[in-house]
Amino acid sequence: MDVLYFAWLRERIDAPRERIETEAGTVADLMAELVARSDRHAAAFADPAAVRVALDQQLADFAAPIAGVAEIAFFPPMTGG
Repeated sequence: MDVLYFAWLRERIDAPRERIETEAGTVADLMAELVARSDRHAAAFADPAAVRVALDQQLADFAAPIAGVAEIAFFPPMTGG
């Protein structure tokens, strides 16, 4: 699956995207795997409350299952204006 990073997450991880294979069942499980990958990933996901996620371009929560998902995007909260 493709994992996309936006804004400060991309800066902390130092990559806009990566292709991964995972056995994770949920977004939260995947985040835990990513945190264990490197210090950069750990820094990006240090405050989960400051992270939002979309599965195949649909907003989701961390409990959402990821089986069959082709693309996961992580980004900071959006604001209107």
